[in-house]
Amino acid sequence: MLRGIKEALANLRPHEVRETAQRRLEIGLVATTAAGYTAMEKFLAPPGEISRERRAIVLSMLHRAGDPGIPDRFDLVLYDQQLAPAENAFTFYSYDPQRTVREILAARNELGLPLARHFFPFRRPVVNEVMFAVSRENALFSLATALPNIVPNLIELPWAIGEFASDTAFLTMNQIRMAFLIAAASDSEIGYREQKAEIASIVTGAFGFRAIARELIGKIPFGGGLIPKAAVAFAGTYVIGLSLERYHRVGYGLTAEERRQEYDKALRHGRTIAEVLLAGMKKVDAA
Repeated sequence: MLRGIKEALANLRPHEVRETAQRRLEIGLVATTAAGYTAMEKFLAPPGEISRERRAIVLSMLHRAGDPGIPDRFDLVLYDQQLAPAENAFTFYSYDPQRTVREILAARNELGLPLARHFFPFRRPVVNEVMFAVSRENALFSLATALPNIVPNLIELPWAIGEFASDTAFLTMNQIRMAFLIAAASDSEIGYREQKAEIASIVTGAFGFRAIARELIGKIPFGGGLIPKAAVAFAGTYVIGLSLERYHRVGYGLTAEERRQEYDKALRHGRTIAEVLLAGMKKVDAA
């Protein structure tokens, strides 16, 4: 199994994650008053959430309309809610700033990592999306390996299934990939050396994955087979993500009891995800 995991890790490129996340963004701001500009700047660079040095860097990426020396092109432009935004620009809703975050991420998902790394309000939403997306991928992989006749039709997974010697190798590799992405979004160091403790914990956990999965599947009320297998893959990955998110946010992960509680909740959610995925896969196979 270790050999399979080692081979799977060759697919990971943390330097690419690092380069994407560290990309400098230029954000244009448009408002009619000084108070409007200040509100947007305080939201994107909250004084109480980031250090003074970090805030200075973030503020250097924000440019008020009409200021001298502003860039010729911007990655994003935000308009105060009192103004109608230009095409491809976004509105800053001072009464509901999270709506602004949601609209930007929905339209410009490719900017998720650098937005989260540089701008605090985007951090938790991007990390949540990473956790869900990778957990869903692992559930999908668990289903796909049990239904080899439809594997060629799958286009949602980031790697070719045939490259991996076992379920465990793929699931572990994808969890390590998630660790890189969460660190990137959390403004933390990224890489094998920088995250060796996190990676060691994930790899160590992989040894007991199959035994734990078999034990839990026997206790799941919705029966054996494909759905429990995928639900376990989803839940195990999601709980790792939750622990990593807390570690980067406050310096420590989930306790054993918290992991158990979150696992139980994620397992129920994973069942629903697995049922939806399986139904979609069967529909593709029948087409």
